[in-house]
Amino acid sequence: MKPIETSRLILRNWEERDRTVFRRINSDDRVMEFFDFRRDAPAADSFMDQLTGEIARDGFGWTAAEIAAAGECIGFIGLHPVEIPGIASDGTFEIGWRLVPEHWGKGYASEGANALLAFGFTELGLAEIISFAVWSNTRSTSVMERIGMQRDPSGDFDHPKVIDPALKRHVLYRIRREEWQRRHSL
Repeated sequence: MKPIETSRLILRNWEERDRTVFRRINSDDRVMEFFDFRRDAPAADSFMDQLTGEIARDGFGWTAAEIAAAGECIGFIGLHPVEIPGIASDGTFEIGWRLVPEHWGKGYASEGANALLAFGFTELGLAEIISFAVWSNTRSTSVMERIGMQRDPSGDFDHPKVIDPALKRHVLYRIRREEWQRRHSL
C-alpha cells in the first residue's frame, strides 16, 4: 500500500512493531465499549495478520494510523468493504476508526477519515461511503458528522452479528461522492 499522509498522520500497512497497540485496541474496555467481544493476544495477532494481507493485496483497508512526528502507531483508521444483508450490499464501503484513549479528542480520527474519504472518492471512484455505530456511541457519530456524513434514520438497523441487546441497535451514516465534492469545492 502507498501510505496516505495528512498534516499529522501516516495511514499505512501494519508493521510488526504495531502488535502491542493492535492487541490493546482489540482488548481495552474503553476502546471496545460498544463491542460485545474482546480479542485476546493470539486472536488480535491473527486479525492483524489478516488485515496486513488484505491491505497488501487491495492497497487499502483497516490501516494503521501513525503520528508522523513521533513515529507512534495510535490505532487504525480505515476504509473497508462491508456487507450486511438488507443494509449494505456487495460493493459497499465502510469508513471507521479505533484509537487508543490517550489520543481521543485530538482530531486524529477526523483527519484520517477525511483523507480516506478523498482516497475512496478520487482514487477508488466510490459513489458512496457509509459508517455505522451503536446508537449511543456519540464519540463515533460525532466524527461521522464532522467529516460531513449524514445520518440516514431509515437505514438504522439491528446488527446481525451483535448478541448483546444493549449494543445491537446501530445508526447508519452516509456520504455520497457528489456531496463530498460539493463540500470540498467551497
